[in-house]
Amino acid sequence: MAAIALNRLVRAKASFYFSPISSSSSSIFRTSFSSETDPTHTTPSYENKPLLPRRDLKDRNVQWIFLGSPGVGKGTYASRLSKLLDVPHIATGDLVREELSSSGPLSQQLKEIVNQGKLVSDEIIISLLSKRLEAGDAKGESGFILDGFPRTIKQAEILEGVTDIDLVVNLKLREDVLVEKCLGRRVCSECNKNFNVACINIEAKNGIPGVYMAPLLPPAGCASKLITRSDDTEEVIKERLRIYNDMCHPVEEFYSSRGKMLEFDLPGGIPESWPKLLHALNLDEQEERRVAAA
Repeated sequence: MAAIALNRLVRAKASFYFSPISSSSSSIFRTSFSSETDPTHTTPSYENKPLLPRRDLKDRNVQWIFLGSPGVGKGTYASRLSKLLDVPHIATGDLVREELSSSGPLSQQLKEIVNQGKLVSDEIIISLLSKRLEAGDAKGESGFILDGFPRTIKQAEILEGVTDIDLVVNLKLREDVLVEKCLGRRVCSECNKNFNVACINIEAKNGIPGVYMAPLLPPAGCASKLITRSDDTEEVIKERLRIYNDMCHPVEEFYSSRGKMLEFDLPGGIPESWPKLLHALNLDEQEERRVAAA
């Protein structure tokens, strides 16, 4: 089980490197993204490399990762794809927020980290993810779409040691749009659904495409109950983006070198981006069948 393997790797308290896995992918992947590996890459030799069981590639659903800056919309698109493909959407941000709302031992430590706009440590994230994967294994879940993990090379190496990732989707959006989008985020204090009050309409200029994102407004019953997340201030958002860019670029290179990466520039909001993302993933027909059967 991946959860058990993750726990064993964390307890080993060592640096691990695992050989690159095959760049072959599921039949639903398009051949447009890179399948080259880094010819200069060599595998360091480490002692105490654990011999752990890996998840069987047979009889399982897709195992994907969604990368992208905070606020880019990873959760929105990963959630939609999880329903389309019938796989669990596991968002480490949600796992952190669940722990924050609890009275668990990590709650106060996490509050300080999140309010300062810092990234949560590898050890905490892996612990939360391991707990979630273990619960999924117990329920017979197959496959997953990870959202917000891995964020560091260490996390990526640990994950590669226990399971095979089929595809990494890297969502891209210009920073000025990201900041405006994050400042518009709202949550209903009663139903916990997410909304966005920002109406973003940036015109094309000097060869840079324009971006239009309509607001995602709440229904009348939620309108008076909207709250802003404590970490959604301009200062914290920009600091979060800076940290993400510094720390996560190596993770992007890690998966690009293995031929796993699909870069996707969001052209706008959900109406503009969703059909194009489905096309990039070669899932157009699957979505059409779902809509026809609904």
